[in-house]
Amino acid sequence: HVQLVESGGGSVQAGGSLRLSCAAVASSATYRSYCMGWFRQTPGKEREGVAAVDIDNSTVYADSIKGRFTVSLDQVKNILVLQLNNLTPEDTAVYYCAAGHPKSLYRVLWSSDYQYWGQGTQVTVSS
Repeated sequence: HVQLVESGGGSVQAGGSLRLSCAAVASSATYRSYCMGWFRQTPGKEREGVAAVDIDNSTVYADSIKGRFTVSLDQVKNILVLQLNNLTPEDTAVYYCAAGHPKSLYRVLWSSDYQYWGQGTQVTVSS
């Protein structure tokens, strides 16, 4: 079992930056046996995959955020970080971190393949 707690959301103006953190309450061995991902959701829309760190530490990004967001994993502290730069109002959403076992590399950003979820943190970007 993996318990996830996000932090770092907030309100910024367009062009600003935020840093989201996801702390995992689990042993390092357990934590690193999962693919770790960031997802976001706005009212009335499906949860969207943003970025993920696979078990082999490879990273995957959604096309919509490539070049602006960076995902990283501190394996010592069991913290997953998402650095959000050059934010736009379209990035406004609740951001969730998740742990799971995607069935293939193609599915790394599929929310249905993730078993454990944090409570979410709100990111609001104003124009």
